[in-house]
Amino acid sequence: MRPLCTKLAMTLGAAALIAFGAACAQDGAMAREPTRHDRDDHHGLIVIGHRGASGYRPEHTLESYRLAIRQGADFIEPDLVATKDGVLVARHENEISGTTDVAHHPEFANRKATKTVDGIALTGWFTEDFTLAELKTLRAKERIPDIRPGNTRYDGLYPVPTFAEVIQLAKRESRGNRKIGIYPETKHPTYFAREGRRLDGSLIATSLGAKLIETLVAQGFTDPKRIYIQSFEVENLIELKKKLMPMAGVNLPLTQLYDDIAAAKPYDFVYNVARGNDLNAIYGALYQKIEGGIGPDTGYSALTAQPVLDWMKANYAAGIGPWKVNLLPRVALDPKIDANGDGKAELGTRNTGIVHPLLGRALKAGLQVHPYTLRAEENFLTQTPTGISQTALAEAVQLYSMGVQGFFIDQPDVGVAAREIFLDLNRQGRGD
Repeated sequence: MRPLCTKLAMTLGAAALIAFGAACAQDGAMAREPTRHDRDDHHGLIVIGHRGASGYRPEHTLESYRLAIRQGADFIEPDLVATKDGVLVARHENEISGTTDVAHHPEFANRKATKTVDGIALTGWFTEDFTLAELKTLRAKERIPDIRPGNTRYDGLYPVPTFAEVIQLAKRESRGNRKIGIYPETKHPTYFAREGRRLDGSLIATSLGAKLIETLVAQGFTDPKRIYIQSFEVENLIELKKKLMPMAGVNLPLTQLYDDIAAAKPYDFVYNVARGNDLNAIYGALYQKIEGGIGPDTGYSALTAQPVLDWMKANYAAGIGPWKVNLLPRVALDPKIDANGDGKAELGTRNTGIVHPLLGRALKAGLQVHPYTLRAEENFLTQTPTGISQTALAEAVQLYSMGVQGFFIDQPDVGVAAREIFLDLNRQGRGD
């Protein structure tokens, strides 16, 4: 953050961030200069570069991860899926038509298929039908070009990275006392391990958790201070904790992600209940901790109760990753408003002023809380309950002030600036 912005923040207080937040954010295309807090204790507060610096470069590319690191992110986040030959690569989904130029490769036209992934029918091209060598002939493109047209100038420049390459980047970019961490997510683990099939009809039968641990060990990257492993499913995290990590002689922190608390269900719950699998054997005492047990209607809301969070902390989870809109519920604005003056009315929600009890319960259980995803574009922003339009900078400072220890953000420079402001404001009067 520029010194003037820090001085303004300390003089005017947190409420003023909303007014000047956008002006204080650094140009994301440039590497951020180190600030004084880079050398200070961050009090356990982290900034997670969501898919790298995906607000400024096509997501899940080495260039996106590299920029996130240079902007000050503590962790970079690769989503992991598997190739036909069992190599983990970084893609948002195993269906890659939205994130690569595969549709422009006539040699792969016959790979297009319709598959059901976690109960949803998708048509496109899937990583499990390509060898790593074939995937390496593709190039990444911007996933949301209508919202991030500036990123399209990088379309076609960057290949799909392997998980091993992401680890190697983190190693190279770690210098002195600054150690870059990695926050990998296993995408659709039940699909890859049990349900998904390749084009020839054969089962994929690939454990993403086993491949993840195998890769970390092979790369010598097993420092628990530099890794969180995350998943929206429950079974694979328990398997990692109880079986896969002990077998490999490692013990890494796990984060339970939450999809929409109001409506969504962990897919492994859906899969195992539908097939009549032994839920006690799979989930242990979690089955008893959830009120009413695990059934066809059990959703993420069941994982918000205090006894469940306490059990998760004691048995497998170091943290949780809730959707920020669940922590701070919103109501729709009709009509939408143009908050940034660009002539487009894209801000469409207002916070209610309610904080979901999940936050307090998780902190009481001793869990880290890392909500997702902060984004600077107006489409993703909201208003305060009093109708003041927020910037991503103000939103980030608000989350730190509520007690979260970190967050996933597409513009890591904004997250780093927010942390600096938050720490400056809380160091006033202490003589620090």
